[in-house]
Amino acid sequence: MNEQAIQGLKPERVWHYFREISAIPRGSKNEKAVLEYIKKTAAAMGLKAKQDKVGNVVVNKPAGPGKEGSPNVVLQVHVDMVCEKNRDVQHDFLKEGIKFHREGNYIKADGTTLGSDDGIGVASLLALLEDKTLVHGPIEGLFTIDEETGLTGANHIEPGFITGKIMMNLDSEEEGVLYIGCAGGLDTTMTIPVKRKAVTGKVAVMNVMIRGLKGGHSGVDIHLGRANAIKLLTRTLMAIDASTKGKMRLVSLEGGSKHNAIPREAEAVIAVPAIVESKATKAAAECAAIFKNAFGTTDPDVKVVVEKVKKAKPALDDKSKAAVLGALDALPHGVIRMSSDIPDLVETSTNVAVLKTAAAGVTIVTSQRSSIESEKNMIASQVASVGRIAGAKIKPSDGYPGWQPNMSSAVLGKGKEVYRNLYGKEPSVKAIHAGLECGIINDRVGGGVDTISFGPTIIGPHSPDERVAIDSVEKFYKYLTEIVKSVA
Repeated sequence: MNEQAIQGLKPERVWHYFREISAIPRGSKNEKAVLEYIKKTAAAMGLKAKQDKVGNVVVNKPAGPGKEGSPNVVLQVHVDMVCEKNRDVQHDFLKEGIKFHREGNYIKADGTTLGSDDGIGVASLLALLEDKTLVHGPIEGLFTIDEETGLTGANHIEPGFITGKIMMNLDSEEEGVLYIGCAGGLDTTMTIPVKRKAVTGKVAVMNVMIRGLKGGHSGVDIHLGRANAIKLLTRTLMAIDASTKGKMRLVSLEGGSKHNAIPREAEAVIAVPAIVESKATKAAAECAAIFKNAFGTTDPDVKVVVEKVKKAKPALDDKSKAAVLGALDALPHGVIRMSSDIPDLVETSTNVAVLKTAAAGVTIVTSQRSSIESEKNMIASQVASVGRIAGAKIKPSDGYPGWQPNMSSAVLGKGKEVYRNLYGKEPSVKAIHAGLECGIINDRVGGGVDTISFGPTIIGPHSPDERVAIDSVEKFYKYLTEIVKSVA
């Protein structure tokens, strides 16, 4: 299937390598096999590779003839991918590669994330390292690990592991755009302790599910106003509780799976007195209509599904139920503030990302982003305060710094010139609300790394709707080879 999907596509070697790495399971923290593939491929090219303690790999390509005095350029990608799938799809990301197909001008996976983020970057870097006709100075191909779940590779690069003072990050998702800055971020995790009581009497036990949402990347797509499944589930449960005059028993809640993805699905097991079952199902149906009206444009397939369950496990007591639903209701989600300096740029946001239930507590994972460090800390503090009011134990992550834009960047000037010469128009210059590794890497290696980021057009990253525009890959790769040549 994958071979047929890429048949005839250009550049042939980029798609060849994309097919190769797509056959290798490479979810975050499961990158060993793909790193071995990269080292083996580099060796077959006659290039030297080295690996640091955390797992990052650098492949060195010596300068071409006459270009030995050119500046050393770091080309940087991350090897891991987000592993998300539709509920009805059977796929083991630890053992199975990605199956994909062609839909018009797009390559798309079969009900899972595609891994074009950053698989196209990885494939393009391998193709460039292989190219013996390329005019270039010395190149350091930097393949980092675990970008998606913790920026682990970037955070652990040791000084001296790379030496270049020019870096091109190949992890952006809009062809024709040069990125020069990104937000910093952190996660705030709260666990609300709960007590349970047996469910007794004649009750109706139901699984209440939110389905059909688009979700998306919590940095790239947060401004689109898409619905959050966890927040919709909370509204539905509160409506059911009100309709049964507080008689709803809450057994469990689950939703989302990644800290950097807007949750597409969420569900809860509840029990209500049998005598008010019809009121509960009516309240759920009314919520479905409300959500259709509110999110019909952004999430036209939104559904509230109610299914009967045979037996209920012990449920949260009333105090625990109130604490959990109150916290979920009060937690902010979405854009907090737009940038005053850069048009259409989200400055600060927060995402209610993951919801899990254990015997002794309910855990809520949230993520905060901002291009201003103080505002990132401010919204994280607000989120933590909501948790503390609910009696939660708060665990913040270390976070990562943003990447400060530099409009006077020399590589930006070169990048604009090359794009203009290739395509007869100016590229857009932007900052991005998502987190990129650029700022972290610059900080870790001692600063002074002049950086830009660019890539092909990828739609719906971090969701099973992810797809990459075929024509943009060819433009992106041509631009990459030309800017490497120009810098040399």
